Amino acid sequence: MIGNPQSVAPEPSFRDFSKLCVHTITTKPWSVEEAAEHFAMSGIGGITVWRDALANRNIYQIGQLLRDHNLSIVSLCRGGFFPNLEAAGRQAAIDDNRRAIDEAAELGAPHVVLVCGAVPGQPLTESRKQIRDGIAALMPHAEASGVRLAIEPLHPMYADNRSAINTLGQANDMAEELNSPFVGVAVDVYHLWWDPDLEKEIARCGKNGHLYAFHICDWKTPTLDLLNDRGLMGEGCINVRQIRSWVEAAGFNGFNEVEIFSNRYWAEDQAEFLEKIKHGYLYHS
Repeated sequence: MIGNPQSVAPEPSFRDFSKLCVHTITTKPWSVEEAAEHFAMSGIGGITVWRDALANRNIYQIGQLLRDHNLSIVSLCRGGFFPNLEAAGRQAAIDDNRRAIDEAAELGAPHVVLVCGAVPGQPLTESRKQIRDGIAALMPHAEASGVRLAIEPLHPMYADNRSAINTLGQANDMAEELNSPFVGVAVDVYHLWWDPDLEKEIARCGKNGHLYAFHICDWKTPTLDLLNDRGLMGEGCINVRQIRSWVEAAGFNGFNEVEIFSNRYWAEDQAEFLEKIKHGYLYHS
């Protein structure tokens, strides 16, 4: 494993996984029930549930199962994908996001993470307007349901079809414009590590009370797949520990959520992979 030279091994007294959260997509081969059992046995404190993991299940019962395993339900992934060339498509996205809010409320998740979307060939300015309008349309339902919406800016390589929100500054601008206690931001190191304004924008996000979530992994070099080749913390070039110090200085005291899309790791024994996640969390985050 490639170690980040700026990471320092913790003392044994810091071997605490109570603030570690793992996304169900990270251990994709496991069902949500299997993930709950393994996470709990490993002392992991939180779980973020992806909507596909809830298919054909009683969502309330899954939420109770997770709580019975002493797992905090950190968030539901994902909503978003608001832009569309057609008004009917934009309305369909709003309807689906309302369902995501309902699912989060039934599960007991405090917020829904929004991958905001984009349309190839449509001006990014128009996609951003449609994102803003879509979130604004959801705000009354989110407030009535007690579920927050977390705008997740994505790396610019995804600006064509996954998100027209590509910097933390843009996400902060939108959250400030919408001006709701139910709209904030999810910070993912994979998408934002390169930004020269990152420390300043994290501080701004925290000052506004908009810092809802913190996702961690690593950026491998070379990257073999633009979506499904994320690395474990310590495997690449992101100084996760430094960015974590910035979010904590901004007042964030929530979970450190491991979100890894990796064909390579999905092909491994997931119990062994989970041990690697714990090691990367301790020594490189």
